[in-house]
Amino acid sequence: MSPRFRIFLATVFVALLAICGVNAQLSTKTSSALPTDDTGAAKPSAGAAMADTKFMKEAAEGGMAEVALGQLAAEKASSSEVKKFGQRMVDDHSKANDELKQLASQKNVDLPKDLSAKDKATKAMLEKLSGEQFDQAYMKDMVKDHKKDVSDFRRESKSAQDPDVKKFAAETLPTLEDHLKQAESVATPMTAPASAR
Repeated sequence: MSPRFRIFLATVFVALLAICGVNAQLSTKTSSALPTDDTGAAKPSAGAAMADTKFMKEAAEGGMAEVALGQLAAEKASSSEVKKFGQRMVDDHSKANDELKQLASQKNVDLPKDLSAKDKATKAMLEKLSGEQFDQAYMKDMVKDHKKDVSDFRRESKSAQDPDVKKFAAETLPTLEDHLKQAESVATPMTAPASAR
């Protein structure tokens, strides 16, 4: 066997080892990124990517908060406009939450079943307020929340990898944009100085 042929075989062998090593690393990374069940086994997925899964979980959390705070506003608000807005949040977000639950179940995604710590704190703070103070604080929170919602849903409607998640985001977006417009129009007179009212 000529020295040149030996060098060639050694080069091929080293290249094969490198390829096998890269494949082993990739398969380890891929399997560790898969969602797992209680036993640590990878769950079968109907195709929801990690970013889409994160979006669904955050959308579910946000939707639950909108319903809980909307119920509070429908009961506690002193302004009839704020009461109406709160009831609309309950109706629209309950519908969107139900659609999201169906989608998540098709994709084997476990959605949160309770409010986040942040939303619980917001609800507790609002429960202590009444009258105009409640109305102002609730509407300020709604404007801030819906700005974030619109931004998140707009991004997901363009960049989601899963076509069903993309469709859900795109179909829900116009309602959220309408909520934001309404929230801003209800909140604006409340934040104006007393002399301008």
